[in-house]
Amino acid sequence: MQDFLPAEISVIIVNYGTAALCVKAVESVKAHHHGGRQVDIHVVDNASPGDDASVLSRAHAVSGWGNSVTLYLEDENHGFGRGNNLVLEKLALRPEPPHKVFLLNPDAQLDNDALEILATFIDAHPDVGCAGAAIMNPGGQHATAAFRFPSTASEFSDSLAFGPVARFFARHMVALPADLPTQPVHWVSGAAVMFRWEALKQSQGFDPDFFLYFEEVDLMRRLSSLGWETWYVPDAKVHHIEGAATNVKSSVATRSARPDYWYDSWLIYHLKSHGRWGALLCAIARLGGWTGNLIVSSLRRRPTLAPKHYINAFTRRVLRPLAGLSARDSS
Repeated sequence: MQDFLPAEISVIIVNYGTAALCVKAVESVKAHHHGGRQVDIHVVDNASPGDDASVLSRAHAVSGWGNSVTLYLEDENHGFGRGNNLVLEKLALRPEPPHKVFLLNPDAQLDNDALEILATFIDAHPDVGCAGAAIMNPGGQHATAAFRFPSTASEFSDSLAFGPVARFFARHMVALPADLPTQPVHWVSGAAVMFRWEALKQSQGFDPDFFLYFEEVDLMRRLSSLGWETWYVPDAKVHHIEGAATNVKSSVATRSARPDYWYDSWLIYHLKSHGRWGALLCAIARLGGWTGNLIVSSLRRRPTLAPKHYINAFTRRVLRPLAGLSARDSS
């Protein structure tokens, strides 16, 4: 592995099974000037299946990436947060760590000089610990990229997905409008977000208990508790192909079954943020909402929005362990 180069901004891309898209993500960073700021790029391949490692190695060798890109070809899948932590730990060993760290999904590409826009914003606002870019879908429309923290009310309303109830609980809904202007929010999408190094250091980065999902929500919740602000800055724009690596998408009506680690992460987050009894209340609210969605969908003769096997999986991996009836397992 080559020596680290001094940089003001370090970009981290954690790849799993999307090598061709990951190469484009790297190239999109290299294609911009970043206001003259020194930028280096770190690509972690999380033991992807197939030939991802060789694709990335070949791109590094023949595409002129040079010392500006460091590859981490791992022999195990660390998940998103731990994959980023792997690089953060290396960066912390530098005589002078970067001033900022930008996380970019492997299935995302810079649409403008987003790094310069976010870095300038953070420099101008000393209380900002992280700032998220606008996420553009493949059709060029804004996708939701700014959010509120989950609550009991949002768990019920979001899973029920019934218009009159959603309007009543509007101020509790997790997803904020896609056309949101620049403003402070609870958390932003981890697909394209810049952190102040000082904030990452104080928060100790991602919680390694998470494998995938909710880890950025947890990190920004902890940043908030430490006094750092999170902002949504839509002038910075990134194109993103949601779910390319995980096949978990929020924008489609017919959803595939969610992986077990989604339920595990839901449970871990709510235990850490609400405690056992608060998490249990959120779980009951969510399960009640999905049950109501099944009933309403049946009465309206429309397909349910619930992922396949959702209620059984949620009961087994979340509700029963919270109630002390059984331990989680992978069966």
